Amino acid sequence: MTAESPFRRVSEPARELLEEIRRWPIFDPHSHIDPHRPAARDLDEILGYHYYTELAHSAGMPAADVAPELPPRARVENLARRLATLDNTVQYSWLVEIARTFHGFEGDRIGPEDVPGLYDRALHDRDGAAWDEKVWRTTNLEAVFLTNDFDDPLEGWDVEKYVPCLRTDDLALKLHRPGTVERLKAATGVDVGDLEGLRAAIGALFERFVARGARACAVSLPPDFAPRPAAPKRAVTPIRRALRGLDLRPDEHDEIRATVFWMLAEFCADFGLPFDLMIGPVRDVYPAGVAGGRDLFDRRVSLYEYRALFNHFSGVTFPVSTLAPDAGAELVAYSWIFPNVLPMGHWWYSNVPAFIAADLKARIQAVPKVKLLGYYSDAYKLEFILPKFDMYRRVLAETLAGEAVVKQGWTVERALEVAKLALVDNPRRVFEKPSRAARAAI
Repeated sequence: MTAESPFRRVSEPARELLEEIRRWPIFDPHSHIDPHRPAARDLDEILGYHYYTELAHSAGMPAADVAPELPPRARVENLARRLATLDNTVQYSWLVEIARTFHGFEGDRIGPEDVPGLYDRALHDRDGAAWDEKVWRTTNLEAVFLTNDFDDPLEGWDVEKYVPCLRTDDLALKLHRPGTVERLKAATGVDVGDLEGLRAAIGALFERFVARGARACAVSLPPDFAPRPAAPKRAVTPIRRALRGLDLRPDEHDEIRATVFWMLAEFCADFGLPFDLMIGPVRDVYPAGVAGGRDLFDRRVSLYEYRALFNHFSGVTFPVSTLAPDAGAELVAYSWIFPNVLPMGHWWYSNVPAFIAADLKARIQAVPKVKLLGYYSDAYKLEFILPKFDMYRRVLAETLAGEAVVKQGWTVERALEVAKLALVDNPRRVFEKPSRAARAAI
């Protein structure tokens, strides 16, 4: 098999669509790429992706086999012995495509006997930036959005290629934790002692991020979170107590989360930034799991809890990802009704072809095409962007071929118009640079 395997076993209309779709550059609006070390330097950085460690652990591998204190080659060899147990998964297909595309592998399965040679071919520590650039060109990347902590100095990379995004989980959900306030003071120079100081500090963060090329703000929210309009008078005392590191009651935690989150939405409105909402993870459900393999989702999450937010901030664009696969119908309905709600990508546990196909069919049939935000990689290393996007592009081609070209008689050109909007044109437009007018209004 070759690196072109996504072309095999598809219908003729799907093949025609896929051949064109794969020529387009990739605009990736959400990742966890480190811009200082974007591509993997060895095979351990590929197989260490939480998908592989958690699947192998689920299939019987002891967590100690991938402990961080082990040598990288030992971790790889331990995982390689378990790959046969998960070679039915789509994640395994990503691994094979990476090996074939970037490391000269020619088989269709990777066994323990293949690992020594593959490990040696995947060593790129000495290549550094040259390897990063090769992976970038091979993948045909246009832009990759990052996940930046609020105190990231945002220095040392090309922000046109690696686009900053202000990730705000620590501010919205962890203001009370030791270290958060100190980090905020160090990042902004603002003496954060009360509600007004907090507002000034967060405003300074937005100014710095936008000045450095940020085009979005993002947050991951638990299923029990319910946004509501801020009540500053009620929040003054809980926020002061949190900023001083005092113990808080549950109702005070709720007040702080609601107030800070609403404040973040206000600054998104002021600075003209989309506010990416990633809704649903429950942290540490399985404490004995491997790193990255301990969180799950709660099916009780509902976008109904976000109605006040969507109504109040009608000028803010909310690209929304929901973690539970069966939450897709509700996201379609909210995108159907609210002009500022857009369905974005297929996240985490929903990121398998069966769930993508169901979601995609509904979105294409029910959501205006100018609102479709097709896919993002959520990748930690550049090598994963191509196989993940190839997976999505194949499902997109098959869905448009079957549902539009065959069943409705669309031309291939009309189907390609929708595909290009979802994959390229809409993300470019939604995540364009904030306008000068928006910045000048601050």
